[in-house]
Amino acid sequence: MQQIKGTDKKYFTNCKQWYHRKICGKPTVISYECCPGYEKIPGEKGCPAALPLVNIFNTLGVVGAITTQMYSERANLKEEIEGPGSFTFFAPSNEAWAALPTEILDALVSNVNIELLNALHYHMVNRRLTSEELKHGSSFPSMYQDFHVHIHHYPNGIVTVNCARLIKPDQHATNGIVHVVDRVITAVSNNVQTLIDVDDDLETLRTAIAAAGLTALLESEGQYTIFAPTNEAFEKIPQETLNRILGDPVALKDLLNYHILKHMQCAESIVSGTPMETLQGTMLEVGCDGDQMTLNGRAIITRRDQLGTNGVIHYINELLIPDSAKTLLELAEGSSVATATKLFVDAGLSSHLTGSEPLTLLAPLDDAFKGSMTMTPDMRRLMTNHILKEQLSSKSLYHGQELETLGGLKLRVFVYRNNLCIENACIAAHDKIGRYATMFTVDKVLTPPMGTVMDVLKADDRFSLLVGAIQTAGMTELLNQQGALTFFAPTNDAFSAIPQAELNKLMRNRQELSNVLRYHLAEGMVVSGGVGSHTRPKTLQGEKLELGMVSVQKPVAEADLMATNGVVHAINTIVKPLRGDLEGSNSRSSMSAFQQSSSLKLLLRFI
Repeated sequence: MQQIKGTDKKYFTNCKQWYHRKICGKPTVISYECCPGYEKIPGEKGCPAALPLVNIFNTLGVVGAITTQMYSERANLKEEIEGPGSFTFFAPSNEAWAALPTEILDALVSNVNIELLNALHYHMVNRRLTSEELKHGSSFPSMYQDFHVHIHHYPNGIVTVNCARLIKPDQHATNGIVHVVDRVITAVSNNVQTLIDVDDDLETLRTAIAAAGLTALLESEGQYTIFAPTNEAFEKIPQETLNRILGDPVALKDLLNYHILKHMQCAESIVSGTPMETLQGTMLEVGCDGDQMTLNGRAIITRRDQLGTNGVIHYINELLIPDSAKTLLELAEGSSVATATKLFVDAGLSSHLTGSEPLTLLAPLDDAFKGSMTMTPDMRRLMTNHILKEQLSSKSLYHGQELETLGGLKLRVFVYRNNLCIENACIAAHDKIGRYATMFTVDKVLTPPMGTVMDVLKADDRFSLLVGAIQTAGMTELLNQQGALTFFAPTNDAFSAIPQAELNKLMRNRQELSNVLRYHLAEGMVVSGGVGSHTRPKTLQGEKLELGMVSVQKPVAEADLMATNGVVHAINTIVKPLRGDLEGSNSRSSMSAFQQSSSLKLLLRFI
């Protein structure tokens, strides 16, 4: 047995259903009890002594269902369950009877020959059913006017009847079997739509269901779970948002289907958080925290297990809005992109974020923004270029694809083994697909290409010495022509670190200078997000650079300066051959810092 610490709540368990020593997030104590019908013998292991079977009435006493036994006698049921037959009795525990509202219990005991007898007969089936025979989704006619009891046998081993959990199953008797349950069950005669129709607390939900054309579904046969938002839940939503959804049949149907599971899930079947598929197609995490049932980790369920013939209703006090019913602005507001959201609004782009245009929003994470976020014309243009002109899925993107922004720029897609990037910004989370548009969460603020690699270098004072070296080596045309290059560009600081005599000698040797610069140029575009633990791009000199994210010595000064024909990473060092490649060589140039080798290791960190 697993018993939740501090409570009397116990669960039968075995190696398949061990529940990780926790139930609903609470620690459990493991104990051992005799199996039904057996008892211990002093000095012997286990419970070897088999008890003689008695009739159902007496078995109620044996299993501790004293209140059910007492009410059976008062309702003149004793003779029936002592006599011949083969019955299944779902016997409420003593605590179950005590938990009944006083007015209901008073109504039962004030009319024992009819009301109480009928209630007890509803707990009985006129055949013997072991827990193994209680199959998931099955139902059996009870002994009260053949009203059915509804069985669910869940993969985690929990068995329920009308959502009451079997807490002591399979207590055999001479004339049947007793299963002790944790609540008093009542006859079920209405489908879930009827339950919604008659509850004033669900008036807004009822109107929404009719408007979405889901009434027939909830009247049909099935095994649904409905997380039913109360009127209060709808009132918490901003009126503008609610009116938009209620006036949009597609969004409304998605919203309501997001509250409906494809299968029936009683509250007592939940022992931990489990993703469950909704009719809308996405997942809800249904879980529990102590005695609270939770949705997506939040305790918003106010009333549980209202059972219908085709499902169960749990009441919730907050409306669940799926991404597919949201505008771009609502998608962004519900994510960790608050800074980007504010900048989009401040840039005057709200109409695009709240309208029905098919767009894709590139929303950088909050920590991607550095320094002042003042809205300027340049910032406005930048934010406009974070919105693509069509609705996309990241799964449909391919290497080399070009995407047009609202600002008219063309952005390139780069597909790496470990990442998917648009220019320098790599996708950092799953797509959020809204009503009309999609949001990609990205790890960096876009830096759209503003010229060739040579243009980028000339525009940055840190590379003035490098620009002179490129011109001396006759490589200007290479860095201006179309292509896809990655340039690990030494800054002025990198050149200044070389002894002046060696630097002068290098600058006078055009071929040697060209070789050194080609060590720093790699084929293809490698943005920082595409670098793994051992990325090895091939240089124009023919060797491979080994790039890494760990075991680093020198960080990259600035990564991802994007150009139309490549990408520039500023480095404060000169690429040198591995020390091991120099040993044993006696025919190399005296300038060891620039010697050619068969393999190179660039010890750099991208930050």
